[in-house]
Amino acid sequence: MPTKTEQMGYYAQKRQEYLKNHKKATFTTLLTTCKLTEHLMSIQEQAQQMEEQIITQMAKAQGVTEKLKQTNMMTWVGMMNNIKNSARETVLNELIYTM
Repeated sequence: MPTKTEQMGYYAQKRQEYLKNHKKATFTTLLTTCKLTEHLMSIQEQAQQMEEQIITQMAKAQGVTEKLKQTNMMTWVGMMNNIKNSARETVLNELIYTM
């Protein structure tokens, strides 16, 4: 059976870790008022939406299309991996590691 941490998404886990290690007062307040889980789930949802939007925008801007996927799969995979990594870093820096 998965633990609570395993059930949380990637961004919720990163947010919890950040709050625990760098914003102890905020973490304690959220925990003692029983709002930590709600906060983490909200952050997870916002982060996923932000990531998807960034990936879509970057792929369009860089010309990463279904046509490219069909004609040159390895190039498409490489470009999409770079875009996904960039999007993840942006979400972490702009949403997860703030406040």
